[in-house]
Amino acid sequence: MNKSLINQDNWADNLYDKLRSMDISLFTYVPDAGHSVMINRALADPDVTSVPLAAEEEGVSLLAGAHLGGSRGVLLLQSSGVGNCINMLSLTNIGRFPLVSIVSMRGDYGEQNPWQFPMGQGTQACLEAMGTICLRVETPDDVVPAIEAAVNMAYRSDQSVALLLSQRLIGAKPF
Repeated sequence: MNKSLINQDNWADNLYDKLRSMDISLFTYVPDAGHSVMINRALADPDVTSVPLAAEEEGVSLLAGAHLGGSRGVLLLQSSGVGNCINMLSLTNIGRFPLVSIVSMRGDYGEQNPWQFPMGQGTQACLEAMGTICLRVETPDDVVPAIEAAVNMAYRSDQSVALLLSQRLIGAKPF
């Protein structure tokens, strides 16, 4: 196994462990290789609920309902799916409920697929236009502090916060 995969598994495992230690018990996701470690961990964890989504925006309303029911959750999505969520993100502004999104970025460092550039380059601006606070993560050492900050910001202040996992961190996919 090459070293980059070991590092990837390590930071992703640390991310999952930190989420669980902060009472995140609902993982909503559209399948994505960048989130595979967390998705697989959530599926294997008997103490969490894992919900695969047909489209990313379903996660926003699902997490709003979970919050009203007293549960904490997270939306795992790829930057290309952020565009699908824009209208639903208005729900977080109007309803003043917390939302933690973890976005695996495409269209940045080392990208080789031209179709990923437009939304990858527009992700942060689109999220911020809808009132979402964005925290960008470039290195494995920044993962745990960033998710701790994101969860605290979201759940203590009823904010929408997105953790943007850069391709420098997750690795660029060959095309």
